[in-house]
Amino acid sequence: MQSKIARSFVAAALAVCGIGVGAASAQAETTRGTVNVVALGDSYGSGTGAGAYLGGTGVAGGCWRSANSYSETLVARLRADGASVSFTNVTCSGAATANLSQPFKGEAPQLDALRRDTHVVFLSIGTNDIDFAAYGGLCIAADCSGAPTQAELDKLPAMAQNVTTLLGEIRARSPWAKIVMTGYGSQLTAGDNAPNVPLDPICGPTFFTSQERADGNRLASALDATLRQTARQSRATFVSPYVDSVVLDPTFAGHSLCEAGAPFYRGFDALAPGQEGQEAVLHLNATGQSALADLIQRKLQH
Repeated sequence: MQSKIARSFVAAALAVCGIGVGAASAQAETTRGTVNVVALGDSYGSGTGAGAYLGGTGVAGGCWRSANSYSETLVARLRADGASVSFTNVTCSGAATANLSQPFKGEAPQLDALRRDTHVVFLSIGTNDIDFAAYGGLCIAADCSGAPTQAELDKLPAMAQNVTTLLGEIRARSPWAKIVMTGYGSQLTAGDNAPNVPLDPICGPTFFTSQERADGNRLASALDATLRQTARQSRATFVSPYVDSVVLDPTFAGHSLCEAGAPFYRGFDALAPGQEGQEAVLHLNATGQSALADLIQRKLQH
């Protein structure tokens, strides 16, 4: 007997797309069939920062696909529970919405991985449409508060339209698929550093001022709210470290950088010799990716 998550993957995909099968038929389809899963998106989807990189992708300028990413983790759990899963992971660090329909970093367009019989699509996308990585770099190297933050906020409506268009393209290729879109969460605590706890060097006072932390979290919340609304309007399932784009889910609460000894995000530790380098800074680590997988699994089981 396959697990509840395995059954819910296909049952939800079939039901939501109006194939017209009952619950018993959907369960039977899951039990005897294969769950076809595709992972699309950017560095948060690929697992940049989470280690254990697949097939030589973990190199400078590469896609940084991690065996610890949330999609790889969920598929491993499904298979461990006895599910037959066909999984294609084409996520790639640096990808914006436009890159999914064109060759990127020497690889075929991500959307080409989709088929009409794809059951589930995992999608992490949006931050590269607003140059979020460059914004984070500005916060670290100079001052991102005020006008730079507002400039990022001003990009969100265009990003939303881009994501809406992308979701339409995914549905055109995989009309029966359940699309699970993920949020990014809060990389850095908005408050003061946690006292008496070993913290990453990124938490030093020369890198993020109090105003930068406040502005950065304002942008993170607005990004989440925009993606949440976009997913809702496009009938995609949205799963986020935030409960409501303001309050973090208990799974993620207390695990942003600088507020605990066990953050879910990478800091300057990623710059140490033998580590990924700046591409992984402010990205989910392996524990954070696993926590995101937990959130998705709970969402799909209800």
